Amino acid sequence: QVHLVESGGGLVQAGGSLRLSCAPSGTAYSKYAMGWFRQVRGDEREFVAHITWNGDRTVYGDPAKGRFTITRDDAKNTVYLQMNNLRADDSGVYYCAAVVSGRVTNYRRSEYDYWGQGTQVTVSS
Repeated sequence: QVHLVESGGGLVQAGGSLRLSCAPSGTAYSKYAMGWFRQVRGDEREFVAHITWNGDRTVYGDPAKGRFTITRDDAKNTVYLQMNNLRADDSGVYYCAAVVSGRVTNYRRSEYDYWGQGTQVTVSS
């Protein structure tokens, strides 16, 4: 089992920044590719960013390009999502996810094996 815990969400004004953290536990985290998704109200969970198991490649969804950065610090067992220049439409619940088996090709929710409980991000305009 992989248990994922997100933190760092909160309320921020438009144009501000937040850094989300995801700290997996329970297994050899450093071997997993990790991703961030977000869900706004009742919409589908939307892909935000992905990082490979060794950090050599990152992929971003359209909402994140140019504003968000995904990184990992294996010494701290943590994956981060740095979000800059936040907008009101970035508000939602942000989830981190881990790929335990298989390979991510389309960055769809179904390709990730474990999920955290989510952290709320609210951007006021």
